[in-house]
Amino acid sequence: MEQRGAREEVRPPYGGAAPAPAVRVPEQARGEHTHGEHPHEPPAPRAQVRRHSVRGQVLEALRAALVDGDLIPGQVYSAPALGARFGVSATPVREAMQRLATEGAVEVVPNRGFRVAERGPRELAELAEVRALIEVPVMLRLARTVPPARWCALRPLADATVAAAAVGDRAGYAEADRAFHGAVLALTGNRSLVAVADDLHRRAQWPLMDNPVTRRADLLADASEHTALLDALIAQDVMVVQSLVREHFAGADG
Repeated sequence: MEQRGAREEVRPPYGGAAPAPAVRVPEQARGEHTHGEHPHEPPAPRAQVRRHSVRGQVLEALRAALVDGDLIPGQVYSAPALGARFGVSATPVREAMQRLATEGAVEVVPNRGFRVAERGPRELAELAEVRALIEVPVMLRLARTVPPARWCALRPLADATVAAAAVGDRAGYAEADRAFHGAVLALTGNRSLVAVADDLHRRAQWPLMDNPVTRRADLLADASEHTALLDALIAQDVMVVQSLVREHFAGADG
């Protein structure tokens, strides 16, 4: 018999390490009545916030599962099955998957669930080319105008990519990688630029059809480029910055 006030936790799929903090869902967030509340007047604002939190945590967990290769390109996954693995109902999973569908990570399969997108090297190369067209000139402009102290403040973000790469934490690396690039571009003060670049960056991190898992050696090489790039930016060596940033995007997924 279920005890009143029981809580659910979002669990990672396939027995992996949790990509996001556990989410505890009170009965109010599941539409259940608890003692002390009027049955016709639930605390709607509080319930909405907690429900959004569950959906957001499930979304981040699914994104981590994509990066880690736990969700395989071409495979179809149902919301109830994923919900059972996470320890939540199918509703927040379905809502999160719909969001991923708008981003292009999955596609809806009527009456079955969601199929993980299948991508090849050409699509990855196209994304890298578009990102380079946006970020390379911006970084070169920032290299000439941003004082060294501002670049020094980004050191912890570069170090975070190195730390995640060192232990082979692909999901953690993906977040740290985007955080570093986002912080660099944020120095422009152009929020639209940051949003567009972040969307392209996230898409570049999805697994390839024939190579669903990024090798630890590739993560380490990519992270070292962040450190070298930041060193050049602090030194205001524009020529080295130009060389490094072009090589970085030529590498495709950083």
